[in-house]
Amino acid sequence: MTSVQIRTFSAPPDIRKIHEKSRTSLNTRFRSLDDLDELETLVLEAQQRNDDLQNKFSLSRSKIATLFVDTRISAGTYIDTAQELSLLRHSLTDDLTELSQELISTLSEGESKSTLLEDIETLHRNLRELQSVKGYVQVIEHALRLSERSAEQIRSAKLTISTTSLSEYQTLQAFVKQVTEACSKLEDDSGDQTLNLVSFVKDILERAWAKIQDTLSGHLNASAEKIGWPTAVDYPSASVEDRAEFEHAFRNLLRLQNWGEQNRGDQTIHVSAKRNGLYPLQALVHPIALRFKYHFDSTRPTNRLDKPEWYFTHVLNVAHEHRTFMETVIQRLLDSSDYRNIKAWHEFTYLLLPLLSRKLKHTVPALLSRPSLLAHTIYQALTFDAALLDEGFLIQETSAPQQLNPEGKWEGVSGMIIGNDEWFEAWLRGEQNFAEEQYHEIISTSDAWLIAGAEQDQDDVPGDLKATHSARRICSLIEQVTDRYSPLPRSMQCISFLLSVQLPLLHSYHGRISASLDAFETLSSAFVRAVPGALSVSLGKEEGRVHVDNRGLTSGVEGVQRLCKALLSAKYVERTIRGWAEELFFVELWAEINHKDELRNTALANPLLPDPKAEREEIPEDTLFDEVLARYDRLVNRAEGMIVQQVCGEIEGLLKAHFSTLSPKPDSQSDNADEISLSQTLLAPMALLSSHLTFLRTSMSQAILTNLYRRIISRLADHILHRQIVYRSRFDVAEGKNIRAECELWVETCRIALGGALPGGRARIDTPWTRLLQAASLASAEGDAWATVNSVTFGTQIDDWDAAMMQAIGPIEMGREEVMRILRRREDCNY
Repeated sequence: MTSVQIRTFSAPPDIRKIHEKSRTSLNTRFRSLDDLDELETLVLEAQQRNDDLQNKFSLSRSKIATLFVDTRISAGTYIDTAQELSLLRHSLTDDLTELSQELISTLSEGESKSTLLEDIETLHRNLRELQSVKGYVQVIEHALRLSERSAEQIRSAKLTISTTSLSEYQTLQAFVKQVTEACSKLEDDSGDQTLNLVSFVKDILERAWAKIQDTLSGHLNASAEKIGWPTAVDYPSASVEDRAEFEHAFRNLLRLQNWGEQNRGDQTIHVSAKRNGLYPLQALVHPIALRFKYHFDSTRPTNRLDKPEWYFTHVLNVAHEHRTFMETVIQRLLDSSDYRNIKAWHEFTYLLLPLLSRKLKHTVPALLSRPSLLAHTIYQALTFDAALLDEGFLIQETSAPQQLNPEGKWEGVSGMIIGNDEWFEAWLRGEQNFAEEQYHEIISTSDAWLIAGAEQDQDDVPGDLKATHSARRICSLIEQVTDRYSPLPRSMQCISFLLSVQLPLLHSYHGRISASLDAFETLSSAFVRAVPGALSVSLGKEEGRVHVDNRGLTSGVEGVQRLCKALLSAKYVERTIRGWAEELFFVELWAEINHKDELRNTALANPLLPDPKAEREEIPEDTLFDEVLARYDRLVNRAEGMIVQQVCGEIEGLLKAHFSTLSPKPDSQSDNADEISLSQTLLAPMALLSSHLTFLRTSMSQAILTNLYRRIISRLADHILHRQIVYRSRFDVAEGKNIRAECELWVETCRIALGGALPGGRARIDTPWTRLLQAASLASAEGDAWATVNSVTFGTQIDDWDAAMMQAIGPIEMGREEVMRILRRREDCNY
């Protein structure tokens, strides 16, 4: 029972609540007067109940008093016991503190001495470690002793390598295997971990094998020196004893390598990267490597960063110098062994390559900040690889693992440089910057847009095509870039050069020519809109001012000359690109782009390349430069059209004065009525045409000249035909004769200006004038010819019209309706 309950039960009753409860009970029992009959009975019951409760209350009060006394006694006893226990707890705490002070470890802070128990544990731990170290040392000591014995066993140069002569090494090999199997792998939080002891004894095994190989290699080098190695060996002149000793040492190393491959298994994987190649040829390369290091890895004058060709040429010379010895003597020794599938010279050359690889690995980082030297070094490396391949070197005929790239090409020594993305990007940026500098220098020179003279060597010019100096130099620059990257073994690297260097150069030059044509059109259109004479300034100094004759820049022969320079530049580049597109290198590169997804996606992302459309294994019908060719074709057509427009526009402008006046009629009273009189207004346009044709003849190739002449004369002849004959007032036969004389004079002017420059002679010159000459013949016809022409043309005879016209005035190319219009221009035509 809790103290709360005790206090509740000990409290006196609440009189108010008792009265309230009694009143409520009486009200409930006695609701009417009839219920009062039970009042007496109820009073008696209440009296009796009250007596019982009073008895119980008295008994309870007595028990409570007794309980209070007992409880106080018990509580006092418990308090005394608790106080005694508290004192005992404090006493125990003091004892524990004193004991713990005596057992403080030496590892804790302070200067307390170590306990005896800790000293004993430390001694036991050190003893176990010493015993473990002793076991390790004994294992290592035994392995080292076996290693020394295995090396001593083959010291003799007369010894022939066999299983018996390698017994000590076999013992070492078995011991290492036993140690490896006995030492299980330790497992810690990071996973399995091999004991360092296992790695150490395996390293001892590999060092023992290296000592054996080095010993036998020393025997071989000693015998090789007797026959003249490492200089060129005259093997037949060596003594029989020296040759026998050399061959014995050579075969010993072959036997050692063969035994190792059969008995060592995957144990050689640990050092396979260091010891690739045939053992005897490795030994023969060693003195050559020492010479290489002496000349090219020291402070001697031969070790120069700017002369990589020196060490490349040195290695090529060494390989070439010993080729005969390798292909005769060494190949015979290999053919008598288990390595007959290896070609001696190829293996020897392959073992020389690490000399260059190590050299490049140390020198290239110093060249990254010097793009010109880096490019020169890579070019020399590519040249070296190409020279080896030209000599017939095949990596497949060596002991080397397969070293072909995914495209089936040997990457060579240069692969170490271009296979490094950082170095390749540095080279690519250097080539790109160099090409851009050269481009700007080419187009900025004073003779950039001069047409190359005939005295220059034009062997590289396609056909008889002439060009400007800038066009020739740009093409030469691009071909130089092609020569630099075409030997690259990977197509993606070639694509990088094409997209980063060559195509941007072609695009920039195209834009330069196109901009010059735009400027010409702008100036020409300004002259057309300007008031005559408003733009008349010339290059020169007058009264301290510089004037520019803008009209002279776009008119006359000088204006056409500017357009011709643009045309020749674009045409030369276009013809050169067309030749590149047919070269084997670019054909194969385009096929690779079409067949490989990575290259295909690269091509699709570049607007200067055509979309690859060929399916896999199909030969593409288009070429790599189709898109660039299309752009240059449009540029050539634009330049030709502007030349035609310029020449014809100027001549047509001068002809306006001539067409504005009628030709003078001959005087019928003169002594010679048939004399032809030509207008003076015709001299200026004819002279201008002669000047233009003369310039085109001296500047253009025959093909371009023929095309331009045909287009210019066809337009000019149509213009004269329409203005002089078809769309003019009617004229008589005398004026018709004048018209014919003028037309013949146009033709004769062309003949004199061209001077036989066109193939086909006079017929080629006269062909564009044919329709005009035929129209002039119709305009000047008289007599029976005139009557016949009118009758057959306006008559009902249709079937024999061509034959009748041929008989009357000669062959005719115009249709009957056109002939009718011309005949009606005559005053004497009655139809």
